[in-house]
Amino acid sequence: MAKSPNQPDADRLAAESVDREADSDFDALDPVEDGADSGTAAADRSLWQDVRIDPVEIALPAGAGYTLRAYRPATTLTPTDISEREEEDPFAARRRVPEGETDDDDETVVILDEEFASALAEEEAAEQERAGQDKTGRGSALGADADDQADDQAEGVDAGEEVPIFLTQRGRLLLFKNPQALVSFVRSGAPNDFTQLDTWPELVDRVQPADVDALPEDTYELDLVVENLRGGHDVWDAPLLIQSGEVARDLAYALRMPSVLDMLSSGSRLDDLDEALRSTVDGGIGGFMARRRLKKIGAQTASLGWRTIIGKISAAADWRD
Repeated sequence: MAKSPNQPDADRLAAESVDREADSDFDALDPVEDGADSGTAAADRSLWQDVRIDPVEIALPAGAGYTLRAYRPATTLTPTDISEREEEDPFAARRRVPEGETDDDDETVVILDEEFASALAEEEAAEQERAGQDKTGRGSALGADADDQADDQAEGVDAGEEVPIFLTQRGRLLLFKNPQALVSFVRSGAPNDFTQLDTWPELVDRVQPADVDALPEDTYELDLVVENLRGGHDVWDAPLLIQSGEVARDLAYALRMPSVLDMLSSGSRLDDLDEALRSTVDGGIGGFMARRRLKKIGAQTASLGWRTIIGKISAAADWRD
C-alpha cells in the first residue's frame, strides 16, 4: 500500500509533539531557576536603585567596614562640617613613636607628608636632570597648577555636576564592622550628613541587614595598596590601584581634604601613575608605552604618597560596632 504524500510530514509533526511534551514535563519538574535567580537578584538591588544610594565596603589598615555613598548635584548638598575635626600633625605623629622603635609597622597610621614631599622632590630633580630642564621653573609651575586644581575640585564645581557624599558626620567617615550595625545606625535617627537626601526616609523604612551587600565595584581594598606598590613595577596590581584611586578621590572630596585632592589632581605623580595603569589595562601600543612610563614612576614615591593618603583617610574614620 503506497504512503500518502503527507505521511512524512505527519510523522515529523508527531515526533515534535512528543518532544514538546517531554520539555513541558521537564520544566514542570524543574521551574525556571535561572529566571527566578535573576528576579531575586533584581529585587535585592531594587532598594538601592530606588533610593539612589549604594552600600560600600572599604578595607583600611585598621580593618574592613561598611558605609554608604551617593552622588547628587553639588548645589543640593551641604558639605560635612569639619570644624571639629583635628588635622593630624605629621611631626606629632612621628613623636608618638616610642623611642627605639621605627614607624615601619603597617598597623601604625603615620602621616608622611614631609617624607613624601622629600622623595617627590628627589625624583623630580633626577628626572629634570636627565631631561636637562630647569628645576625651579618647572617645579613652581607644577606646584601652582596643582594648587589651582585642588582649589577648583574642593570649591568650584559646576552647578549640575554630581559629586560624592558618604555616610559622614562632622567631617568623620562612619564605618561599621557588619551590616547589622550599619542598619541599626540608619534606623536610630542619629544625626548624619545623609539626612539631607530626599530618599533618606525611604531607606530608613525599608533597609534590612540582608540588603547591605556591596557590589565588587563598590568594594575597595585600600589596606593592600602600599604593600603592592612596595613590591615594585612588575607586581603592581592595576585594578586594585585604579579602584583605590577612584574611592580616594571621592572620599577626599566628601571629607573635604584638599591636600589629598592635590596629591591626586591632574598632572600629579599619583595621577600619572593612575593614567599609565589604565593604559596598560587597555593594552595595544598605548599599553606598551604606558608600561615604559610606569618604569619612570618611583616605587618609593608612589608608596609614600599612598601611605600619606591612606593615613589621612584612616585618621578621619569613625569606627562603629
